Amino acid sequence: MLRLTDRGLYCEAADLYIDPWLAVDRAVITHAHGDHARWGSGWYLASREGARVLRTRLGDDASIELVDYGETRTINGVSITLVPAGHILGSAQVRLEHRGEVWVVSGDYKTEPDPTCTPFEPVRCDTFITESTFGLPIYRWCAQDETFADLRAWWRDNASEGRASLVYAYALGKAQRILAGVAGADVGPVYTHGAVERLTADYRESGVRLAATTPVSTLPKGTSFAGSLIVAPPSAAGSPWLRRFGDVSTAFASGWMQVRGARRRRALDRGFVLSDHVDWPALLGAIEATGAENVWVTHGYRDQVARFLNERGLNARAVASHWEGENDEQPAVADEGALA
Repeated sequence: MLRLTDRGLYCEAADLYIDPWLAVDRAVITHAHGDHARWGSGWYLASREGARVLRTRLGDDASIELVDYGETRTINGVSITLVPAGHILGSAQVRLEHRGEVWVVSGDYKTEPDPTCTPFEPVRCDTFITESTFGLPIYRWCAQDETFADLRAWWRDNASEGRASLVYAYALGKAQRILAGVAGADVGPVYTHGAVERLTADYRESGVRLAATTPVSTLPKGTSFAGSLIVAPPSAAGSPWLRRFGDVSTAFASGWMQVRGARRRRALDRGFVLSDHVDWPALLGAIEATGAENVWVTHGYRDQVARFLNERGLNARAVASHWEGENDEQPAVADEGALA
């Protein structure tokens, strides 16, 4: 039903691409991250839940058709249904059915529910195309409530010392998840980088409850940031923008913080293991829940995961991708020596 081309995954029967790498006539988009939603295609199909963030990503001129989760759109005999992926607001798995055969493209996903998006739903299928961003046994997440408790405690300790707390987080999805996790913390004010605030506004307008925030850019010169929490994208690290905060403790929220040395390489005070992707046990559980005999593995540790699945009797293959996930979240050097 799908084949890999120089523009990405292509469904010939429906004449459309899923998360194409280049501009195409028709594209089905799993979610609004830049490695999945590329500008310039003639028509997009996406979930209604993520309408605002996708519009911010693609611009006002993009032709976007929106469907609800579970709603089916039929094109040239191919039934297309978007199912929640639990990754970020509006993220979807793409279910394709044609002549009795069912394929599912996962996009990015996580199975642990969080309050910023609709939870993941497993889909039975014949062929499952899964991401494997954290597809190694070392990646095992603790419960997010524990991570947010640690983050709030770090913020509270810094505030008691008159210090600002700055956490780096991917501007779309992770930043808003943190803002949901600290809502009601009552430690101090919460400030945001402009890139985070634009997308945070989209989340609020979509009905997601988040901590109150103030953009740093709106504050007068000389503002004291002592006791505050500042949420910024990783690209802000090392920039002149940081000078205004005075005494500040820095942290990074990412699944890559699971790897020994990742925090040290970024010269951070703290690393919080928080990912919007499945960890190793959840990845295997999600694959098993599909009942699929055929599994295509893409993004991340695809070769290792495909080999593991083949050894356990599935028909698995590694599929190369033009993009390899959220690159500004990845560690500067893959510390594979620490994975044993």
